[in-house]
Amino acid sequence: MTMAAAIERRTADAPARSKASRIAQVDIVRDLGAAEATWRALDGGAQLATPYQRFDFLSAWQRHAGDTTPFVVIARDAEHNTLLLLPLTLKRSHGVRIASFMGGKHATFNMGLWDKEFAREATSADLDALLSKLRDHGAADVLALKQQPLRWQELVNPLSLLPHQPSVNDCPLLTMVPGAEPANRISNSFRRRLKGKERKFQALPGYRYLVAETDAEVTRLLNWFFEIKPRRMAEQGLPNVFAERGIENFVRTACLTPLSGGGRAIDIHALACDEEIIAIYGGVADGQRFSMMFNTYTLSEQARFSPGLILMRNIVDHYAERGYRSLDLGIGSDEYKRLFCRSDEPIFDSFLALSPRGGLAAAVMSAVNRSKRLVKRNETLLRLAQHSRRMFR
Repeated sequence: MTMAAAIERRTADAPARSKASRIAQVDIVRDLGAAEATWRALDGGAQLATPYQRFDFLSAWQRHAGDTTPFVVIARDAEHNTLLLLPLTLKRSHGVRIASFMGGKHATFNMGLWDKEFAREATSADLDALLSKLRDHGAADVLALKQQPLRWQELVNPLSLLPHQPSVNDCPLLTMVPGAEPANRISNSFRRRLKGKERKFQALPGYRYLVAETDAEVTRLLNWFFEIKPRRMAEQGLPNVFAERGIENFVRTACLTPLSGGGRAIDIHALACDEEIIAIYGGVADGQRFSMMFNTYTLSEQARFSPGLILMRNIVDHYAERGYRSLDLGIGSDEYKRLFCRSDEPIFDSFLALSPRGGLAAAVMSAVNRSKRLVKRNETLLRLAQHSRRMFR
């Protein structure tokens, strides 16, 4: 596909209310190859983006697991400088064309990729101009932009200037102060408890904490993960999300993809000994924050000694020693997350109509998500929902 064929372009004038906007042009790119150079220029550390929106991460997802059409929105100023990129996909549901973030349920956070200067100064007029030009394109009926952080790298997410509502779940967050004492991030009493449990592992030959570095190491750990994780999920009565089409190949590709600045699109941390792998965490890192994606632990008797918590302590210390400022264990309210994360990061959703047809769809999606949030925060309703889910399965 040629660049010209990949890009739909409209140059309609913005409405009067948006004349103050720096956004002069919005392109929609339907081919990832055509967007790659612009995308990579924005997913480096000098700009504003989460590691879940890196090209290497999302191109692997789209190639292996994406069942929708790429819908990459690129906004530029009058001098053709790129201001932002929204990595979206387009799908049709009940006759409505819905644009949403790439990555599905495997991207914990969703966000645009922003020129950092523009992100600092973005105004409501800029966002109005963006929506106006998307409406002019006429290619989508609804923007369904879910699980967005209110802030990233100490900057406000500019998309929070659009109408929005709290997401179904917040994200438990551990904030770390560079150079602070270890007890500042994990209390001494909790460390002593974990150290007592870890003595059981330290007696095992070859016991160690590791970050996978070689392709062979990555492959060995993933082979174990994809064998053990489905059994763990079955024990809990949960569906195996890693069995969905293309997900295993996506995870393997991202874990094997090296980044130009070091590390991989997904990093793997593990506890192991000579006889077995004991626990695994996979997540993304960007020099300031580590965000956990998936985990599991052994089915052997070693599971009795909290290997997941011990591994998490190692990960926290690993990144703290490298000057990271925060760490999260993924969106959700699992009890183990509260052992490390002392605060919640607000997450928001936006459901925005781009056409008359999309108005009702946006209202319905908004109402459904509000209802889910209400259920999650009401213990009685949550128990009823969980019981119904088990009965259905």
